[in-house]
Amino acid sequence: MGILLAFAPFIVFAVLDRFVGPVWSLAAGTAVSAALLLRDLLSPVRQPKLLEIGTFILFGGLTVYMLLRGSSLSVIGVRVCVDGGLLLIVLMSMVIRRPFTLQYAKEQVSAAHWNTPEFLRTNYVISGAWAIAFALMVLAELALLYAPQIPHRAGVIVIVAALVGAVKFTSWYPTRNDMR
Repeated sequence: MGILLAFAPFIVFAVLDRFVGPVWSLAAGTAVSAALLLRDLLSPVRQPKLLEIGTFILFGGLTVYMLLRGSSLSVIGVRVCVDGGLLLIVLMSMVIRRPFTLQYAKEQVSAAHWNTPEFLRTNYVISGAWAIAFALMVLAELALLYAPQIPHRAGVIVIVAALVGAVKFTSWYPTRNDMR
């Protein structure tokens, strides 16, 4: 549940983007990510996570950029930036040897598993699955941006399938190794 809540700023952005435009939807995503960070900072048992920190920086930076430069990017252009930023956060977490799923998994898995190679490998695999999903989303959005003859519905199908696949994989994969 924690990892899905971490995507709340992206969900808020995606929903509001159609109704209020990119600037206000980015601002709303910034506010939601700030609230998640604040919740973790004020909690005696929780710590801010890489994904949540990166999300706040991503949304905050894009909001400031859009306010200073004007909303010169199209809706799809902003979505490419948001999803590309998310992909970068996930990849960087793996590069620094702290796959983003690790912090969420430690909240659900017995401490006895935390230092096992299987636990770390499981988190790399799941983070990799999310990276693939975000890469597919960015590719679909780039196709919609640079090949407008592609039906919008095709891009949406790829995006939804990538997200659903990543969520289902995240639920299924740890159970094959009994990481509870």
